[in-house]
Amino acid sequence: MRFIIDLIEDAREQIGNYEEYVVVAGLLKANENDDNKLIYVGEAPLNLAILNDETKQLNFKIDGSNLRVTMGTLIPPLLILDMDVMMYELKVEVNAQYSNVEVVGFGKNMEEKRYILFIKI
Repeated sequence: MRFIIDLIEDAREQIGNYEEYVVVAGLLKANENDDNKLIYVGEAPLNLAILNDETKQLNFKIDGSNLRVTMGTLIPPLLILDMDVMMYELKVEVNAQYSNVEVVGFGKNMEEKRYILFIKI
């Protein structure tokens, strides 16, 4: 489980908060032969980021639109949040079947300027 504060710290360390990086979800699945190993099966751009005070989550959505969450639109509003809000969980809504998937880690693709939120299904 990852929190907003983890995202802010990792983005600062890994990519220096470069604004042009597009935020994507990277899908990990368990290896059929070994449940302890994960296989990277692809990624999709995140289209929306919504702060939900009721559920205490920052929800990312994949809706197939042309909208893209970038670090330039995501990070600045997060930096001014109160500390209790920075402890909100990070969740991704992939589709109706996978609507509340937790973020398990972070990564980057420097060549394609992508910041990756890893999710496991």
